[in-house]
Amino acid sequence: MGRWRPPQPQSTALITREGHARLKTELDDLWKVRRPEVVKALSAAAAEGDRSENAEYIYRKKQLGEIDRRVRYLTKRLEALRVADAHPTDASAVYFGACIELEDDAGRVQKLRIVGPDEIDAKLGHISIDSPLARACLGKRADDEIEAELPSGRVTYVVVAVRYP
Repeated sequence: MGRWRPPQPQSTALITREGHARLKTELDDLWKVRRPEVVKALSAAAAEGDRSENAEYIYRKKQLGEIDRRVRYLTKRLEALRVADAHPTDASAVYFGACIELEDDAGRVQKLRIVGPDEIDAKLGHISIDSPLARACLGKRADDEIEAELPSGRVTYVVVAVRYP
């Protein structure tokens, strides 16, 4: 079996204002705080002598590579992203940035927010606009029923509420 994998589908290049600020803050922190700390520790480890068996030197070099990789990714991604902070003209329907409440067949209510793929956070209930559940919700209004094909199987929800922060 080869190492070739089919290319991943393009993710949506939308982001909320808060998500953009969070990525920008992460980039600034990596570039201005974390990277200088690691470079300083790397040079201190390099000054200790033999680098081939110096675990600290090897670890710091790997850490610097990971920081540089993330910085490159964030720099390119922030250029490609489009901040979508305008509310839709029809605020009663579900679109990007909407906070929604969904009720399943058992009566359990989930509070979710539809955000860009760079802002996903399960703890906060942020789901990607590219997810099957978000795609099924787009354009729906309160009291509409939706069906979505999730990895766990087909689910049915009723949209309880739609609001925009």
